[in-house]
Amino acid sequence: MSIDEKEVAAQSLLLSPEIFANPYPIYRQLRSFDPVHWEPSFNSWIITGYADVLAVLRDPRFGAERTPNIDQLTEWGIPETYPLFNMVGKMMLMQDPPNHTRLRGLVNKAFTPRVVEGMRSRIQQIVDELLGKVESMGRMDIIRDLAVPLPTMVIAIMLGVPHEDRDQLKKWSSDFALFIGAFSVSTDELGRIQQSMGEFTDYFRGCVAEARKNPKDDLLSAMAHAEEQGDMLSEEELLANCVLLLAAGHETTTNLIGNGMLALLRNPDQKEKLQADPSLIVSAVEELLRYDSPVQLTGRVTKEEIEFSGKRIGKGQEIMVVMGAANRDPERFPDPDRLDITRQDNRHLSFGQGPHFCLGAPLARLEGQIAISTLLRRMPGLRLETEELEWQQIQVLHGLKALPVLF
Repeated sequence: MSIDEKEVAAQSLLLSPEIFANPYPIYRQLRSFDPVHWEPSFNSWIITGYADVLAVLRDPRFGAERTPNIDQLTEWGIPETYPLFNMVGKMMLMQDPPNHTRLRGLVNKAFTPRVVEGMRSRIQQIVDELLGKVESMGRMDIIRDLAVPLPTMVIAIMLGVPHEDRDQLKKWSSDFALFIGAFSVSTDELGRIQQSMGEFTDYFRGCVAEARKNPKDDLLSAMAHAEEQGDMLSEEELLANCVLLLAAGHETTTNLIGNGMLALLRNPDQKEKLQADPSLIVSAVEELLRYDSPVQLTGRVTKEEIEFSGKRIGKGQEIMVVMGAANRDPERFPDPDRLDITRQDNRHLSFGQGPHFCLGAPLARLEGQIAISTLLRRMPGLRLETEELEWQQIQVLHGLKALPVLF
């Protein structure tokens, strides 16, 4: 295949509607013909091999600070969106050290394995309550009835915001997911997202004011009063990272539960193996994360000119790091397209790697383990109601709109 043919192939593959339901055959093609590929239509390098993805995520020469400034937004004809991009730029997700180190240090104490383990009984209680509401019906939508409300309620408890607001929080979070997750959004969508993020920020501004007046033992109060080495969180940083924690804390876990249950239902031998031996739930969740990652890719930008994997990457160039492709790389995982809940040496990249390794990984793992194991125990005859499934139209985050099942 010529260079021009590779460029056309990569562009058409990444914009194919098939990528939403099943991106893995597309990743296989990208990995096979050019695993470090410059794609002009995206103005970005696309990295799909495990070793290369891991190297980029660990290398400080590939930076996370990639939000456009006012001059770029003016050039693109959307200067009115500067407040939105400015807010997102304050999130730790979009920061490099030392700012990233400072911001992460202010919140990581709330997500240690010990603190998360202390949430186990509360998470189990929520799962039991949610399943109790549908158990007599003989059918449910796993996304609507469990995968959406569970992580929303859990992160609301940890932050210290009223979980009764979860429907509104979900709407705002979905708009945030579309903003950071889709390759392109329409002008109308961008206007709606800007309004949503303004409302989301105002909501947290009220929550922070309440936390300052009546502090509690929760993350929002801790952040509102935080001081790390004498450096207080600015109000902009505080509000932006509250939005990030709530949105990221539930969009991704929703996809873990939904994608994971679908994988088990489509691989009944693995489902039955897990039901026969519930102690396999820890390795099962790791394999489900590898097999169909909730987060498919992330971005970086080069801080200097770099020689990388035989290619010269210029300073300031965008990098698209595809963890979903890396997790199916046959050079790293034997028989990568096979679901194997007993797979050993399963160092997938679904939570990223390096300084931006997912802060909420222990919480997501625990929620996934409890939700999936409880579903299989309480509803042992679980089966798909239909194979006609709808997927979110977002390339970065991979997840279902609904997962209707019978039991």
